[in-house]
Amino acid sequence: MMPWLEAGASRTAAGARLMASSSDSPFRGVHFRVPEPAADLSPAFPARTGAPPRRRRPSLPRPDGRELAAIFVGGALGTLLRASLAEAFPHAATAWPWPTFGVNIAAAFLLGYSVTRLQERLPLSSYRRPLLGTGVCGGLSTFSTMQVELVKMLGAHAYELAFGYTVASVAAGYAAIHLATAMVRRVRVRR
Repeated sequence: MMPWLEAGASRTAAGARLMASSSDSPFRGVHFRVPEPAADLSPAFPARTGAPPRRRRPSLPRPDGRELAAIFVGGALGTLLRASLAEAFPHAATAWPWPTFGVNIAAAFLLGYSVTRLQERLPLSSYRRPLLGTGVCGGLSTFSTMQVELVKMLGAHAYELAFGYTVASVAAGYAAIHLATAMVRRVRVRR
């Protein structure tokens, strides 16, 4: 058996130095200090009583009320715009859902434009990104409505339309984000 793993080896600082200097030790020539245990261990290990130990509640960061208000206002504006477009242009289950497709692509473009512009071009603001990115774009885009429309298409046995709608929505969304980001980055910055 290896001397540094023997059951009788002391766990004190002297024992650790002895183990580290052993000729068979892989730690030969390594010198380290092991701190001496504190004389009074009662604060670290309280005596067991009948009461369970008290747990400290983790302190959570306090939400910024103005940031939440910006998200709320932006979300309300985006949702109202999307809902009004969906009501103005209804469609059958077997037809292409242009209002949802249009607002999702517009939201992707607006998200790419506003986040890139706010991050790279404009001075930092605490409320523009939550208002435009999380609020307006989050309320304007609608993945849940897209899912409902896909389920209706599948229920009407319009499988090709459902597949095309899914692929076109994802591809056009990525293309809109890429186009908007490229537009912002190509504009010269005045200094």
